[in-house]
Amino acid sequence: MKITRLECWAHAMPLTEPYTIAYETIGQAVNVFLKAETDNGLTGWGCAAPDLAVTQETPEMVVAAFNNIIEPFLLGADPFQYTRLLEGLHKFLPHHPSTLAMADMVLFDLMAQKAGEPLYKLLGGYRNSIATSITIGILPVTETVERARDFIRKGFKVLKLKGGNDVEEDVEKVARIREAVGNRAEIRFDANQGYTVEQAIAFIHRTEHYKVELLEQPTDKHNEELLKEVALNVPVPVMADESLMTLKDVFHLTSRGCIDMINIKLVKVGGILEGLHINSVAKADNVEAMVGCMDESALGIAAGLHFALARPNITYADLDGHLDLLDDPFAGLVRLEEGILYPGERAGLGVSA
Repeated sequence: MKITRLECWAHAMPLTEPYTIAYETIGQAVNVFLKAETDNGLTGWGCAAPDLAVTQETPEMVVAAFNNIIEPFLLGADPFQYTRLLEGLHKFLPHHPSTLAMADMVLFDLMAQKAGEPLYKLLGGYRNSIATSITIGILPVTETVERARDFIRKGFKVLKLKGGNDVEEDVEKVARIREAVGNRAEIRFDANQGYTVEQAIAFIHRTEHYKVELLEQPTDKHNEELLKEVALNVPVPVMADESLMTLKDVFHLTSRGCIDMINIKLVKVGGILEGLHINSVAKADNVEAMVGCMDESALGIAAGLHFALARPNITYADLDGHLDLLDDPFAGLVRLEEGILYPGERAGLGVSA
């Protein structure tokens, strides 16, 4: 099997409603899609979700990287030589994780299609569904609680609450949500680097009665010692997100006991192959993993879902980045029922011909 044609383009998708996290407000998502055709009639797909604050990429950078490097590198290549191909691309694009993830997805999609199986089965097929959290951005307290009630009515069992700007308000939101939904849902809290060590510890101790399941990236991503100090002083698992960009990062975080959990976002770490390596390091240290996402088309979410379903220590999913997107060309690629995500049963990532 050889790749005979490639095409790449950026696509803007407005959000149904802008949302706010600790350091920015987002109103639309621009993904970059990659399409690859082969000499045996297969078509593979990939997706980049560049974010200047997270991946240090813009859509223009991704398209330029495709034109200058990816297209000439992959044209005529055999997708089954994916390790050689991705290692080669990484040498040319060492600081383009979302771009690499896009190329990685195409190769894995084509291989699974050639095998005639959904990608999660090719990767290991450990499970066939997983619960996803649903995110509540930074909103006023009353609106936050009403949003939580609405998500519970829709069948979600895991709420991910964004915060990090105001400890007092964050504590109140957790308390009010727990009072509103009872034990019908888990509450996860993501501070997006907004807290000091002291604030993070205080937040967890003050919300202990309300059973926060985990605390995601409470402190500055540039100082892993801060994460470690929080993890050593709170009774709930502390998860790294922004602090985890590379294989070297997960080694440092786990070997030094800085965290209890990791959040693997394929478009942030460089794709499925690199995600598998990162997950193996975490597993070696008995660290559980969650597969997360950016604001991604259902195509990117599908890749994350297939990856999550393939490994036993990936016990959490935060794959809701597609739910509020308008004009998503891959809408419907994954199935959501009562807060549970299911992959399609078509071969590969499941895109219909």
